[in-house]
Amino acid sequence: MSTAHARLPEGRYGSSSDERADRRLKVAGTVLGALLLALVGYFAYHYIAQNEISAQVITFDASQDAVKVHLEVHKDAGANGYCTLRSQSADGAEVGRADFRFSGAATRIDRVVTLRTTAKGTTAELLGCHTG
Repeated sequence: MSTAHARLPEGRYGSSSDERADRRLKVAGTVLGALLLALVGYFAYHYIAQNEISAQVITFDASQDAVKVHLEVHKDAGANGYCTLRSQSADGAEVGRADFRFSGAATRIDRVVTLRTTAKGTTAELLGCHTG
């Protein structure tokens, strides 16, 4: 035997507890979403705006046991740091990796560095630069 559920006339007796709970969930979701967005924005700003060093590989020249890399670094005055370079062979195996340090007051450093390799390298790749 089933019982019929009688519904109250809408708008006559105020909102139900389900509607109040839905409203609270929407407010809580909005607040948490805004906090998450602010947190992502904070980390994005510090990652992009506070990055003091950028670099690029201009050219490279590979020999049997080394790769000479022409590296150009742009940095804030007085910032110290390092850039990581690597070289790969024709089959894609990594044959050399090294960090190259730099410091000083210059904001632009244009240098040829030598990356020692275990076999003939066919690439010179800048993996990244960091302060420190």
